[in-house]
Amino acid sequence: MPLTPVQKKDIIKDFQQADGDTGSPEVQIALLTFRINALTEHLKHHSHDVHSRRGLLSMIAKRRRLINFLEKMDKARVTTVLKKIGLKN
Repeated sequence: MPLTPVQKKDIIKDFQQADGDTGSPEVQIALLTFRINALTEHLKHHSHDVHSRRGLLSMIAKRRRLINFLEKMDKARVTTVLKKIGLKN
């Protein structure tokens, strides 16, 4: 369920703005999206796992805040990130 170091490096490599960039909103949104998708699959099989569902909702809220922040800074960056991830704008 957690990200392996290889998966994390690949996601960071795809979404980084410059070399060594691990904290930009784009990278954070991509990492959260991957974790959200994995946790969603887990909850499809374990529907009574309330603690994981709470964590999922907090991750979704954090991703939404990051998207809103990035939208205030630069709308073009938001649209490119959301297209790469596969989310609606």
